Amino acid sequence: MVNKHPDIRKNEYCNVYVEDLTHEGKGVAKIDGYPLFVAGVLPGEKATIQVTKLNKGYGFGRLIELLEKSESRVAPACPIYEECGGCQLQHMSYQGQLLAKEKQVREILQRIGKLDDVPVHPVLGMDNPWRYRNKAQVPIGEREGGLVGGFYKQRTHEIIDMEACLIQMEENDAVLQKLKTVCSEFGLRAYDENTHKGTLRHIMVRSGKVTGHIMVVLITKTSDIPNRKKLVKTIVNAIPGVKSIVHNVNTKRTNVIFGEQTNILWGDEFIYDYIGNIRFAISARSFYQVNPEQTKVLYDKALEYAQLTGQETVIDAYCGIGTISLFLAQKAKKVYGVEIVPEAIEDARRNAELNGIHNVEFAVGEAESVIPKWYKEGVKADVLVVDPPRKGCDETLLKTIIDMKPKKVVYVSCNPATLARDLRILEDDGYKTMEVQPVDMFPHTVHVECVVLMSRVEK
Repeated sequence: MVNKHPDIRKNEYCNVYVEDLTHEGKGVAKIDGYPLFVAGVLPGEKATIQVTKLNKGYGFGRLIELLEKSESRVAPACPIYEECGGCQLQHMSYQGQLLAKEKQVREILQRIGKLDDVPVHPVLGMDNPWRYRNKAQVPIGEREGGLVGGFYKQRTHEIIDMEACLIQMEENDAVLQKLKTVCSEFGLRAYDENTHKGTLRHIMVRSGKVTGHIMVVLITKTSDIPNRKKLVKTIVNAIPGVKSIVHNVNTKRTNVIFGEQTNILWGDEFIYDYIGNIRFAISARSFYQVNPEQTKVLYDKALEYAQLTGQETVIDAYCGIGTISLFLAQKAKKVYGVEIVPEAIEDARRNAELNGIHNVEFAVGEAESVIPKWYKEGVKADVLVVDPPRKGCDETLLKTIIDMKPKKVVYVSCNPATLARDLRILEDDGYKTMEVQPVDMFPHTVHVECVVLMSRVEK
């Protein structure tokens, strides 16, 4: 039996004061200590809400009316903001977002990591926090005979047709509109996930922020595209700057975007772009940071924390396509990178060759398996860099770091909660967290990245 709060009932209307934000961007209001999570409200606001759900320890509410507004409240710039859900914080000023993210990092480090005295610097934000994403991928649907493409409406698979996404590069928006028109003119039918019929599932566009190169990826259910040659010729003529047109086939009943089969229809297999002075080859399936401007900010900070003099051996766990590794290699004696995805390591080696960087060595495998093997073979890291997925570092890897005793650990994190957990483990075994620098990689969303410097403390 659900232990409902004695003073409130489902569907009841309440006036509340909003105290905080969750990591999902919902406002937190409390009634006699019982938290209610409400979308669309900000800390410091008073609102009338309707209680929509009551659980044992917390509940949910729906905003009915704002009674007092926060100074940080702004009108969302995007016309489909409330329907879409791709951004969660457009109703908050950008300065307010940065302050909220700093507060989130600080409080999570204290609550989960018991790190009360660690300096957390103000979040490094963008001068212009719009139009930063260099990759657009949208599901395709059909309406009144024409193709639509956009994002799924919140908590549904209903596609909102989108003319512009204000956090995507304008070039990508323009290309998507042209592709929807061209594909409609050629009679391509949208894939229907209910009937498993139709052809076109998704369209992806990648753009080089520095180079201006454009890649178009058509993801279909079928291995053949009707009138393929004419379609490709029309796309080439319609889109100046296109360097690559790629066809990916996904025949499965799945929500996963890509299938296993990828073919180049026209142009090159790769487009190129730069982060700082490092050039990267980007294929249809490559993992490449979607905000290269802030990626440079993030990696510059990691490089600063590493304090390399040219004499150090560095290990880059979870190295991906070698982005951090190549930055580090410019200042280190030798860099070892490890990544579980074979294609990413192929990209990493290609990118090292592309930039004439030869003091790097990449291996395929789990960081928690490969790094202990390197350690047994005599590889001793002066600096160890980790940039793990959202789940954080594997326990075996943390144990290896503790055994290996690098002088510095530079931890790049996309999840403050798992970051705090891992820092606590390292703190308990000989490391001290020196400072934390949050970086806003994804303005107007709830996500925040951090770079952390840890130093070995000899007991």
